[in-house]
Amino acid sequence: MDSIILYLINIIQEQYKQICYLLLFICKYIPLKQWAFDDSHSPKYQKFKVDAPPIIIKYEKYDYNELIRYFHKRYGKLIKPIRVRKDSKRNVPVDTVCPRCGAPHDYLYDNNGGKGQYQCSICSCTFKTGEQHTKPITFKCPHCGNTLEVIKERKAFKIHKCKSKKCPYYLARQKVLPKDLTQGEKQEYKLHYIYREFTIDFFHMDLYSLPQNATSFNFKKFNPHILGLVLTYHINLKLSTRQTSHALEEVHNIKISHTTVANYAMTAAAVIKPFVDTYDYKPSNILSADETYIKKLGVKHYVWFIMDACKKSIIGYQVSDTRSVGPCILAMRMAFEKFKEFPGKALKFIADGYSAYPLAAQQCKEHMGWDFDVTQVIGLTNDDAVSTEWRWVKQVVERMNRTFKASYRSTNGYNSDNGALYSVSLWVAYYNFLNPHPYNYWKPLNGLSEFNKAENMPAKWQILIKLGQEKIYQMQQEQSA
Repeated sequence: MDSIILYLINIIQEQYKQICYLLLFICKYIPLKQWAFDDSHSPKYQKFKVDAPPIIIKYEKYDYNELIRYFHKRYGKLIKPIRVRKDSKRNVPVDTVCPRCGAPHDYLYDNNGGKGQYQCSICSCTFKTGEQHTKPITFKCPHCGNTLEVIKERKAFKIHKCKSKKCPYYLARQKVLPKDLTQGEKQEYKLHYIYREFTIDFFHMDLYSLPQNATSFNFKKFNPHILGLVLTYHINLKLSTRQTSHALEEVHNIKISHTTVANYAMTAAAVIKPFVDTYDYKPSNILSADETYIKKLGVKHYVWFIMDACKKSIIGYQVSDTRSVGPCILAMRMAFEKFKEFPGKALKFIADGYSAYPLAAQQCKEHMGWDFDVTQVIGLTNDDAVSTEWRWVKQVVERMNRTFKASYRSTNGYNSDNGALYSVSLWVAYYNFLNPHPYNYWKPLNGLSEFNKAENMPAKWQILIKLGQEKIYQMQQEQSA
C-alpha cells in the first residue's frame, strides 16, 4: 500500500514539473498581447484608431429670473446686481444682454479691461459684444477635460482633437513611441486624442424605400415564364445580358434583346428587394462582415456584406461610392434589425482590420444602444490568438465574396448607382433563397413553403416576384395608415 502511494506522489511531482516547464515556455515565447498591430507597432494604423467617446456638454438657454430663484432656494444665496465703486468706470454698455440667460447689463462683468468681452454673474457665460450664444454642444477630452478643437472636416464627419500637451493620453502615447525618432517621424504616429463627430444622421435614413414604377409587370410581347427564364440564365448561370439574349434565341427560339434582359432584371430586382431585406432570417449570434469593390462606369465602388456565419445567410448589405463609415453603419442597421431582441455583448461581430467597423460600432452604441464588441482578424496568417480563434468566421465571408465576384465578372461593371444596388440585391435574393449550398445538404439556405408548388427555377423566380409584390403592398398600406 505504501509503495502505491509513493508511486502516485512521484507521478504528481513529475506532472507538476511538466506544468512548470509549459508555463515557462508560454510566458517566454507566446505573446499575451491580443492585437498584433496595437499601439506603436505601425504608424499606418494609428491614424484610424478609435478612441473612447468624449465628454459632451450641451448648452441650453435659461431665464435669469428662474436661475436667481433657483440659486436662492437651493443654496440660500441671492444674486444681486453688480455694484460699481464710485471711483471706477462701468465698461458694460446699457444695451448689452447675456446671450445665454438674458441677464441685463447690471449682472455683467467687464472680463478683459474694456476690450469687448463680458461674463455673466448668473450663468457664468463668457461672450463678446454682439455674439449670439448658438454653440449647441461642446466636446471635452475624457482624459484631461480640455475642449476639443475641430482640425478637419470630411464629407460625413468632423475630426475633433485634444491639443493639450499635458493630457495623460498624450503623455502615455509618448512613452510607448519607438526610440531614436525624429520630429517628422513622430508626427506619423497618433499621439493626441481624436473624436469624429458625424454630421449626417445614418440612423434615420430609410433602408427599405419603395421602388417607383416597379410594382407590376405589363408584358406586351412576352410572358412571366420568359421573365423567369431571363433571370435563371442571367443570375443562376452567371451569363451576361448579351449571352442571355443569345441563349434564349438558340435554346428556346425566343428573340429578346439584351436591353430588354437588363430592364427585366432591374425591375425584378426592385420588386424582390423589399421582401429580401425584411425577411425574418432568425440570425445567430456570430456575424461576419467584409467589403469588396465593384466598378460603375469604370470608377471603383464598394459593396458591404454582413452575413450570419452559422446559417450563411446575407442579412445586411450596402453599395457605396466611398469606403467610409456611413455605408458600414447602414449595413449594420440592416443586419441588426433582423434581431427581435439585440443580443448585446453576446454578439460576436468578426471583421477585418479596417477602422470603419469599430467606429460604426461606437455610433451604433451611441445612437441605438446596440452595445457590442468588434473582433478584428488581421492579415492572412494566424499570428495572434484572436486570428487563430476567429479565422474560420472571416473565411466564411471571404468565400461568399468569391462567389459574388464570379457572378459580377460577367457584368463588366454597372452603369448607374441604382443598377449596381438592384443587381446586388438580385444576387442576394438568389444566394439566400435559390442557390443550393453544401452547408444545407445542397438545398437553399432559407426554404419557402411557396416553392413546393414550383416545378423549375423560372417558376421559383416568379414566386419571389409575387412575394415581393405582396410585401410592397403591405408596406404601402402601413405607410398610408
